[in-house]
Amino acid sequence: MGPTLNSMVSSLQRSGTFINSLIGALTIGGQQLFSSFAFRCPCQVGKNVYYGSAFLVLPALILLIAGYALRSHMWTITSEYCCSCARPQRRISPLERKLACLRFFSITGRALVAPLTWLATTLLTGTYYECAASEFASVDHYPVFDNITASKREEIIAGFPCHKSTPSDVTLVRDEVALRHRYQSQMLGWILITLATIAALVSCCLARCCSPLTTLQHCYWTNYLHNERELFQQAAEQHSRLLIMERIKKLFGFIPGNEDVKHIHIPSCQDWKDISAPCLLCMGDDLQGHYSFLGDRVEEEKEESKSEGIELKP
Repeated sequence: MGPTLNSMVSSLQRSGTFINSLIGALTIGGQQLFSSFAFRCPCQVGKNVYYGSAFLVLPALILLIAGYALRSHMWTITSEYCCSCARPQRRISPLERKLACLRFFSITGRALVAPLTWLATTLLTGTYYECAASEFASVDHYPVFDNITASKREEIIAGFPCHKSTPSDVTLVRDEVALRHRYQSQMLGWILITLATIAALVSCCLARCCSPLTTLQHCYWTNYLHNERELFQQAAEQHSRLLIMERIKKLFGFIPGNEDVKHIHIPSCQDWKDISAPCLLCMGDDLQGHYSFLGDRVEEEKEESKSEGIELKP
């Protein structure tokens, strides 16, 4: 049962269903907590619309930006296919550009999960919309407002979301306006959900139709990207650790963690100056780039400098 469960979880993670569901659930929970503890409609003329709109739109925009920023593939596409500041290291084929576009559309779809979930949840709840739309409520057909001045009427309408600011003789009007705003907000929420569902279906169909890969090739390519990143991270971690240990040994004369230290090297002032300057990665015409702050001085250190070391006797 254990291997079967692990394979199911791995399959969900690769397809994105598990991650998208988790993001949606966390967004809904965060929205509910945010509404309960952070949102307080000011119930003042000229402030309700800005306050309610800010809580409705700005978190969705932040979630969208975070959705792009937290996708590692987004930075890969940006650095390899979109950045024109640096000189291109290789020629990019049209097939690679098409695959990059498909990956960007996939990233966009996943990045939109959280903001659309936020907007849909807030609209279905109706609290933010009720606060923002309270100043635009039409109450001209209610006789109770006939003998009230325009400024006083605006003040009363702006206080509808707070309940306590409403006079007792307009309680019925307040309840009707609240129900109308909830109706409008929930209708907008369901319309947004419907449009998002249709857009997701159409985009998936267009992506498969316009893809240069067949279904089996696309499946293989997806698994290839996943395995490529996983194995590359493992190899890069091991390779960089071995490389930096070799350079540290040349700089100090020993490797950290080695209990049998018999020889150490005292870096000179020039050594410290050289290793303090960062080196760019594979820039220029060099066949081998520099990969750390331990620059040329350490890489070119020769064993002939052993005379400067200190022998440690047990």
